[in-house]
Amino acid sequence: MSDNQLANKSQAWSALFSEPMSELVKRYTASVFFDKRLWKADIEGSLAHAEMLAAQGILGAEDHAAIQRGMTKIREEIEAGRFEWKLDLEDVHLNIEARLTELVGLAGKRLHTGRSRNDQVATDVRLWLRGEIDEIALLLNALQRALVDVAEKNAETILPGFTHLQVAQPVAFGHHLLAYVEMFARDAERMADVRRRVNRLPLGAAALAGTSYPLDRERVARTLGMEAVCQNSLDAVSDRDFAIEFSAAASLVMVHISRLSEELILWMSQSFGFIDLADRFCTGSSIMPQKKNPDVPELARGKSGRVVGHLMGLITLMKGQPLAYNKDNQEDKEPLFDTVDTLKDTLRIFAEMAAGITVKPEAMERAAMRGYATATDLADYLVKKGLPFRDAHEVVAHAVKTAIAQARDLSDLSLDELKAFDARIEADVFEVLSLRGSLNARNVLGGTAPDQVRAQVVRHRARLA
Repeated sequence: MSDNQLANKSQAWSALFSEPMSELVKRYTASVFFDKRLWKADIEGSLAHAEMLAAQGILGAEDHAAIQRGMTKIREEIEAGRFEWKLDLEDVHLNIEARLTELVGLAGKRLHTGRSRNDQVATDVRLWLRGEIDEIALLLNALQRALVDVAEKNAETILPGFTHLQVAQPVAFGHHLLAYVEMFARDAERMADVRRRVNRLPLGAAALAGTSYPLDRERVARTLGMEAVCQNSLDAVSDRDFAIEFSAAASLVMVHISRLSEELILWMSQSFGFIDLADRFCTGSSIMPQKKNPDVPELARGKSGRVVGHLMGLITLMKGQPLAYNKDNQEDKEPLFDTVDTLKDTLRIFAEMAAGITVKPEAMERAAMRGYATATDLADYLVKKGLPFRDAHEVVAHAVKTAIAQARDLSDLSLDELKAFDARIEADVFEVLSLRGSLNARNVLGGTAPDQVRAQVVRHRARLA
């Protein structure tokens, strides 16, 4: 055997080639140092494949037992940090297979019967991602619970509700937080839906055309807890829709996190002063000793762009690929892995941070008083007195204009002054013009009245239990 052949022997496909892969190409094409995180899924999938091969009479009982023993040893080595990951072996699959062959001999080589790295990696990524989605579901649940707890304590805390970042109408701070609970609830629904399409088995599609061995793919799917088998071998090995769909769902979670982050940043600023975040989630300034910066929300707002960028990268990765598998698909893993890591870390820290929000109700109420937040309530009051809404809107606009000129709130105007705008106005108007009265009046399903907030808290707690 020539030196070139010896150098190339470690490659699974090396017999065809007359010279070894260059070191530069080896580093450029290898994925082992990022895809080794798939090792658990790789072993799980391999054991299910071996069990099926044995059941089908394709693999002998002794070989099957040897593969099981060898995989147990490899698992122990990886968990103990003793496993040697080799660049020459390119990826997680060949590293594990080579070690298995070292441990059990020919049985290790027989494991690859009826499969290819193409369907193997597609299976591994799906198994791994399924587990990550399950963890993300728990983290979304924890974040929702934290927000519900704060919302329940603030069912009657008055916050200025904004449109166009202008004071619009008073809302309960608890109601505002429950809006984010609704967003994260939809995110959880999307993740559960994505999981169904992730949880399908490509294994047995082999390289692209299926295999001549009498495989029982449904048996492997049952063993791995997968809900279905990919029905077309070409699609099975080349499909990355599931990764793109997950990344889209993850991007929406991060968009919701980013929106919440923006509000936390605004609310914590001196211009608002509505809340405070615990010191452990903030940093100081290297030059300005008075600063307390909301670094966690700011960084999360930035990381949302990172996750959305990964989604765009995956879509672009797939858009020009002909069937079936292409080496391009190796580039799916790093953005997918980073999306998962970023999302999990962000959800974990936000659940803890949300639970420790310090609310400043006096500052919120003062801000609500500055924006004529009960103007719509006055218009509704006049409508109930028989005035068409458009006319009532006009009357209240004149009243607000007068109050602004005098630097007074609508509730500061006397009854006679208010009656000058419309004779229908009576003494009961002052209950309408109060922030508390405005809040309580919106006692309709989905409204901001404290009773509605408490009812929604009960609903969410039952859903999240």
